[in-house]
Amino acid sequence: MASFLLHTASAASEPFAAGLEGHSMLPQEPLNDCRSYLSGNFAPIETTYSSTPCTYSGKIPQELLGGQYVRNGGNPVTNADLGRDAHWFDGDGMLAGVLFQRSPSKPDEMIPHFMNQFILTDLCISAMENPSLVTPILPSISTLVNPASRLLVIIYRIFRTAFLVFLSLLSRSRQSIKRISVANTAIYFHDGRALATCESGPPIRVQLPGLETVGWFDGNRVEGESLQNCKSAAEEPGFGGTGLNSWMREWSTGHPKVDPATGELVLFHCNFTAPYVHYSVVPPQSSQASQLQPKLLNAPVPGCSGGKMMHDFGVSLQHSVILDLPLTLTPYNLLKNQPVVCYEPDKPSRFGVFPRREPGNVQWFETAACCIFHTANTWDEKDTSGNVAAVNMLACRLTSSSVVFSAANLQPPPHPDSAKSISPRPMSFFAKYDEDDTVDPERDYFGEKTPLLTQITTAGSSRPTLPHGPPTPPISHDDAEQCRLYYYRFSLTHKVPTITHQYALSVIPVEFPTLNPAYEMVSARYIYTCSTSDASFGAALGKATKVDVLVKMDVQTLLQRGEAHPPSTVTGCVDNRSLSQVLASQDEKDPVRAYHMPPNWYAQEARFVARDNAQAEDDGFLLFYAFDESQLDEYGECLPDAVSELWILDARNMRDVLARVRLPQRVPYGLHGNWFSEEKIQTQRRVEKYREMPATKARAMSLCGEYRKHYCLTITVRVADPMPTSESPLVV
Repeated sequence: MASFLLHTASAASEPFAAGLEGHSMLPQEPLNDCRSYLSGNFAPIETTYSSTPCTYSGKIPQELLGGQYVRNGGNPVTNADLGRDAHWFDGDGMLAGVLFQRSPSKPDEMIPHFMNQFILTDLCISAMENPSLVTPILPSISTLVNPASRLLVIIYRIFRTAFLVFLSLLSRSRQSIKRISVANTAIYFHDGRALATCESGPPIRVQLPGLETVGWFDGNRVEGESLQNCKSAAEEPGFGGTGLNSWMREWSTGHPKVDPATGELVLFHCNFTAPYVHYSVVPPQSSQASQLQPKLLNAPVPGCSGGKMMHDFGVSLQHSVILDLPLTLTPYNLLKNQPVVCYEPDKPSRFGVFPRREPGNVQWFETAACCIFHTANTWDEKDTSGNVAAVNMLACRLTSSSVVFSAANLQPPPHPDSAKSISPRPMSFFAKYDEDDTVDPERDYFGEKTPLLTQITTAGSSRPTLPHGPPTPPISHDDAEQCRLYYYRFSLTHKVPTITHQYALSVIPVEFPTLNPAYEMVSARYIYTCSTSDASFGAALGKATKVDVLVKMDVQTLLQRGEAHPPSTVTGCVDNRSLSQVLASQDEKDPVRAYHMPPNWYAQEARFVARDNAQAEDDGFLLFYAFDESQLDEYGECLPDAVSELWILDARNMRDVLARVRLPQRVPYGLHGNWFSEEKIQTQRRVEKYREMPATKARAMSLCGEYRKHYCLTITVRVADPMPTSESPLVV
């Protein structure tokens, strides 16, 4: 009966929601729908692959033999209503991986294999069990950040989620919803476990290389593992501790850090009840570190100012840096007639710096308001006596909250420091903008008769080139709207917490920073980031959603230049060249290098893999998924046979594409990935039980089994002949 109620309630709630939001429940044509994060190569895919051989061109570096590249990203299971609110950060987690499998006949040679799987979280399994759902169980981030959302709609969406979760606990479903994480952000490796992450829950373990879901990791144990792996920890409280709100206290950062030297997992947990942030350090179970330094779970970080959208943080060998920025995330905002997610530019950015295992000794540093979603590198600076004198951090700093709106395809509010800013009149959350509002993204900028995806014909080609994906919200191009790789120096020797250095290293807007993982907690020389040549974008993550440029920065050289000629505090910049100037540079020693994708090709976040016996920090390769948007039709939708590729770029010269692996299907633009060596794959902990897809969903997917076999064979025939087999680098 409870299961029947869950099905009935989920189906019955949809028309009511549609009435509140004022749009049809029928799927919308993409050209008439501004929610384009559900179209093009942002659109979710429905087919999952077990290990499938792939063809490739070029020469795959021997260092990749036996290893696997895996990338995480949102891929909503429930996707019937294409007119719903949608955000790029929404969606059930899906992993897409390429395993460089050893050849059975020639172990020193490799055959790339592609696989992709849903991460079977509680929400994912429940959605699969309830095909009557038209919209996802969780409310979209777009709904929570949109100032035009009616208060009644927001409250309804929150209570709808709570109601469906409650019904799942009563029903006889395979998986009740005990945790609300979609695990769609990133993936890491710690102590014999691959862990997928998201802020709304603890990490969840998956098994390499098949990408099967094992279960939640609470800091002590993992559901589905052998009890021998847990030992006495089975009775200890995990992330979140005990009590009524323990389920909120276990919400963990999407970007935990793993110390390359000690193997410790360092992470924080953020929610909207005091003290707001807790902190944990988990050493490997059978290591010297765990014997010398005990596990630290749920230690409060005093002094946090409230519930925040806190995505990342900084960790050096001896210190951690918490980012308490003025981007609030709390339902209490509704009481102040504000969105659940709200940027407050009149409040300062606060950075809490403390020794790794002493969060109670936090020092708070304050500066101008900003948003930071990703840190790039954090390291300690010691004096001549060997004492830490300062903590340094590089991060992608946004001067506004534009990213949150751009990723929802919403018009960002004007920046208060912008010369072109407009002060909108106060607005009730019970009503949408009136027809005479100054800011109306659909009317003012696109027009009712203007296609959201305009056609541009490439010179020499009769086929129109489409700027596919979300239409670009108009964003100010002045200095008040930017995102740059930024340097902070937090002094530990001043009597009052002081930021002695704070400026940008380059004016180029960048996001998704990565580096050689061996240098994550020390002073790295090279940072790799994503950018775009599309000048019409104004904020970095809005740019990074359609990445056609990969940037490499020699940050140590730039910092030396900054010391020699100090830029202005906060607003200053070391290198003021534009991206076009950097791309035109022929200087092999240029501290800013860039790789420009071929026309119509777009990349995703790149991960560094070092060469064996590397001679320098940058001696290695960048791995990333790439997609050719000429595979989209005139409406901006992917053709049925559209596929992606995995590219391997020489990280040293940022010019040579060494190999391209042709995949059997496309990989939607997603978030963060990682590289797992053959040794890590072989030393994973034992698993006793995997989570399973509901029988109804498994049967539905098995119906396309014969089609998939035919499809894979067709792809192999199509790509085998034109793909070159030369072992020379591919200069693209």
